[in-house]
Amino acid sequence: MRGKPLAASLVGLAVAVSGCAGSQGAASTAAPGGTVTRPVPERSATPSATAPARRASVLPAPDAAIPEDPSRLARSLADTTAELRRAVDDWVRTGDPAKGRPPEPVVLLALHQQRVYRHLARNPKVASRTYAALPKALAGQAKDNVTAVRNLLSLVHPVSKPATFRVEQPEPADVLLGHFRRVERRFGVEWEVLAAVMFVETKFGRVRSPSHTGAKGPMQFMPGTWEAYGMGGDVHDTRDALLAAANYLRASGAPRDYRRALYAYNHSWAYVDAVLLHARQIKRDIRNYYAYYNWQVFVVTTGGERRLTGP
Repeated sequence: MRGKPLAASLVGLAVAVSGCAGSQGAASTAAPGGTVTRPVPERSATPSATAPARRASVLPAPDAAIPEDPSRLARSLADTTAELRRAVDDWVRTGDPAKGRPPEPVVLLALHQQRVYRHLARNPKVASRTYAALPKALAGQAKDNVTAVRNLLSLVHPVSKPATFRVEQPEPADVLLGHFRRVERRFGVEWEVLAAVMFVETKFGRVRSPSHTGAKGPMQFMPGTWEAYGMGGDVHDTRDALLAAANYLRASGAPRDYRRALYAYNHSWAYVDAVLLHARQIKRDIRNYYAYYNWQVFVVTTGGERRLTGP
């Protein structure tokens, strides 16, 4: 490692969005052969072909086909995003994001939105034509999300052999939101940036496997960095990990210079840009935080993508 010790090696990226570890942004995966602990059926990261699309319904099926035509894809994304915002509003107003799991409409719509953005990130020409067919405001949001996902995918080394990952249900969305805001008040690091880091690292704590380099916890700390900035806490505890992350980011230049601080956290400008793009979307509309909270864990294999969490 060069420069300051890295806070994270991003095992979550290898599974959740892309993958990078170490100061040069090399890919990171959890060690093969670990146990997958989860409240729903275990899924392995064995390379395979994409699963067939499920029967269409009012809500998008978890593996619903993504339209290939840019005009149809733009309509699908616009409709999905509008419905997702309404579903989030209903969840916040009539549900309880501080206790229960998200309702089915939020889960399915957020998953479909995530899958559309992943598709666009892998198909730049289709993405450009899709942006042109979107309303201006949504086109900007789409560009931010697609660019962030594409940046992180650029750091991926696909899994070529069978491997298992430990994944869990995240803490409730509003419990996490409370943690983010309390840490912001203590260290002055914007909660949206902390949320974006946790989102990119481990999909809000869903990924619990250590990296092959030994990074641990929901914010993926290397042991040496944790010893310096963990303030005696538990690296696996969400509140302690967030406090340590804010402590490290502040010591590295935040909030004056988030780019510098995030580059210290992980030495990759693609990573830095992705975190800041996601943070910008959360700042623009808090419903984007609730949408990201429901994005699921994917692993990239030599045989295609596999989803490890969600319906």
